[in-house]
Amino acid sequence: MPRVPSAAAAHVGERIAALRRRQAMTQDQLAVASDIDSSNIRSYESGRSMMNVHSLVRIAAALDVPPGDLLDGLTPEMFPASASRRLG
Repeated sequence: MPRVPSAAAAHVGERIAALRRRQAMTQDQLAVASDIDSSNIRSYESGRSMMNVHSLVRIAAALDVPPGDLLDGLTPEMFPASASRRLG
């Protein structure tokens, strides 16, 4: 199944990238610190895919922020309509 970008994935990716840059980390350094493949980090930051909760927690720990900081500003409307129906 092809990955469909969502506003939610883009929002979380932007949060990760901003926090990573604030700490002067490269994507490769974040990948090593979080033990997540660098291609996945690039995919998350670009909004091409949404990570699972385990990866979100690992990325937050590597950035030394609470996991909620990566979700700040996220709203249900940012998810595709089909996902919202499955979650409801």
